[in-house]
Formats: sequence, C-alpha cells, structure tokens
Amino acid sequence: MILAKGLVLRSTGSWYDVRDSEDGHVWQCRLKGKFKNLGLKVTNPIAVGDYVRFEVEDEGENFGIIHEILPRENYVVRRSVHKTAHAHLIAANVDQAILIATLVFPRTSLGFIDRFLVAIESFRIPGVLVFNKQDLLSEEFVGFQDELMELYEGLGYRCLATTALDADSLHEFAALLKGKVSLLSGHSGVGKSTLVNAIAPNLDLKTQEVSTFANKGVHTTTFAEMFELEAGTFIIDSPGIKELGLADIAPEEISHYFPEMRDLLNQCRFNNCQHINEPGCAVKDAVSEGRLALSRYESYLSMVGGGDNRR
Repeated sequence: MILAKGLVLRSTGSWYDVRDSEDGHVWQCRLKGKFKNLGLKVTNPIAVGDYVRFEVEDEGENFGIIHEILPRENYVVRRSVHKTAHAHLIAANVDQAILIATLVFPRTSLGFIDRFLVAIESFRIPGVLVFNKQDLLSEEFVGFQDELMELYEGLGYRCLATTALDADSLHEFAALLKGKVSLLSGHSGVGKSTLVNAIAPNLDLKTQEVSTFANKGVHTTTFAEMFELEAGTFIIDSPGIKELGLADIAPEEISHYFPEMRDLLNQCRFNNCQHINEPGCAVKDAVSEGRLALSRYESYLSMVGGGDNRR
C-alpha cells in the first residue's frame, strides 16, 4: 500500500480536503477507523494544518483514506460547544495567531483581546494584534488605540493598524503574513475577509455587513479552512472564537500567561499567590504603582474568577 503525504486544508466533520504534498491535487478524504487523539480530550482527531498520510481509495471519485496523523509542532483548541469536558481542535502547525480587532463597529473589548493573548501564550504561539477599520475612528479613538498599541507592543506583541481602504496598511498586512501559516481570528464583522480579499482577491472570501442591531457581526465562517495566498504563505480562517482557549488552564496558572506578571511571580511573598487579596503581592504592587496596566489586571481577575470576557 502506497501512502502519500498531504496537508489538511478543510474539515467538515467527517470529511477532509487533503492537498497532496507532491502534486498539489486536493482529495476528499475520510478517516480509517477510529483515531486516538494523541492524548488530547478533543471532539475531532484532525485539524486544519495537520499533515497526514493517506491512501487514494477511488481515483475516479477523488476519494482517499487517512491512515496516519503526523506529529504536530503545536495546535489551537477551543471549548467544545456540545461536550463540556472536551475541546475542539481548530488548527495545527501554526506560525502565528492574529487577532483582528476593531474599537468601533463592532467593538472588541480589552477583556476579549487579553483572553485571546492568554490562550495563544498557553499554546506557545506568537500572538499579533491587528486593529482594523482605521477609517472609522474619531481623533479620540485614534489616541486611545495608540495607547493600546504601545501597551501591547511593550509586552512583546506585534501590533498593526489597518484599513482595507489604504494601500500602505494593506502592504504591511501582506508582509506580516508572508512565508508563514497564520491563524486569523476575531469577532464577526471586524473585517477579516475584507482584508484578505484586498490582498488576495482571487480567494473571494465571503464577507458580511455588520448588523446595526446590537452592533454585532453575523458569522460567515462555519468550519476552519486553510488558504494559500502564495507559495509558502497560508492563512487559516477560523470560525467564531468565543470559546477559545482557557478550558485546560487552571486558575492558578493563568498569571503565567501574562508576560508582565510572569516576570514578577518570584517576587511575591507567597509561592502560591493568586494576586487577589494576599499581602506582599508584587503584582498588586505593580498595578498600584502604574507599572502594570489596570485593564490587564482586571482581565486577569475576570479569568481567574470565571468571568467569560467574551463580549
């Protein structure tokens, strides 16, 4: 039996679009029997971005059978909507995770941004923030955004300001993606598809206007899907990420995924300090002295306390 190596471009639950690494042909593949989930409690064994070994089952019908999942460099999960004790694999072998955020129409909350960054830190994947729809910002919001970008860049996160109407910002966005596998996330309506279509019009991703009711976007993506913008440059367009991340992180570990808190952990009086009510807490001292942003600390408290921060 001859097995080919392929890249999973799309998953619809029971069938997978797998691109042959040799000739680029895309096969419709299913799994051979049951797969062990590599020690993960997940509802799906294979993610977009996985490399697999597959056998051509029916060349005329374009069908194949996946026999093996190759080792992953990393993976991203979100909470399963149906199985509370399980997670759902979104993507694998990702070079960077990019959150497309907007400060207006719709508004991306700071809590949501911080939750995304904590989740990405836990997956050990570099996080990038792209603040989109610059053309809609008032002077006051431009100043606020500048402060946010300074805050997050100071923590080691690359930040970018974009609008689909400006060629220079589109060039920067394209350069950010070049040569990498990038997971694109963000609330519906923030302009993910519009940005991608502006730099790769051949993809023709579906876009949808933001509903004026409650200022929320309408979901246009059902399954995660990988697209090749040019040779070696891939994006993974992910479905809604409200459930991203924190399923497997214990409350006492959350501070480890805030870079500015991680640097202070050995300075607290108690080794098991939760940075809430304990005396001699270096994190609380940093907040009161203005060395640690209050918005970030409030996000931390919400995560530790079980607040969902998903607005």
